[in-house]
Amino acid sequence: MPRNRRPQNREEKRDEIVTAAAKLFIGTGYDETPMTAIAAAAGVATNTIYWYFDDKDALLVAVLDRVLAEALADASERADAPWEDQLMWAVERLDQYGRLVTVVHARTAIAPVIDAWHADFHRLAEDMLAGGFRSAGVPEESLRASVQIGVFVIEGLLLHPDTAPSRREVINLLARPTHVHRDPRRDEARPRSGS
Repeated sequence: MPRNRRPQNREEKRDEIVTAAAKLFIGTGYDETPMTAIAAAAGVATNTIYWYFDDKDALLVAVLDRVLAEALADASERADAPWEDQLMWAVERLDQYGRLVTVVHARTAIAPVIDAWHADFHRLAEDMLAGGFRSAGVPEESLRASVQIGVFVIEGLLLHPDTAPSRREVINLLARPTHVHRDPRRDEARPRSGS
């Protein structure tokens, strides 16, 4: 006689499906993971997944939301760390989810729900970068360019893996406000010492 399972509420079942999908998407890959595999890992019938998610892209967004929420909680514990350490941590964290990063970039052009998630993620990441650069002493007039450079550097480090010391060297250079170009007109207006 089969064992009776206690009835689960909707949120618990949804959570089990997201957990199973996260493991498979990260470990096996999004394209390589059929819904039947997710259903089997979650212990549900395949059509049950569609009671919770419109399609596989919507399930991916739920996985991404969970990964992001966990990362933001961890990041808040590092808020007092030096800016370069926060940046390095973010790169290492994103690198753990390389398969997800790749699939998000590949699907933004064909999946509106993923494109919307990606746009929201970039706004959040850019706000966080702006706050970090501001605290590192980047002047407001250079902040937008610094954020763009930060996005390019982080995405570049993710797409072109390198050694940890090399990554650290790049991040340390990025984190210093010395990469910001000064306005020579402003410098000319300042009195020179010894003149």
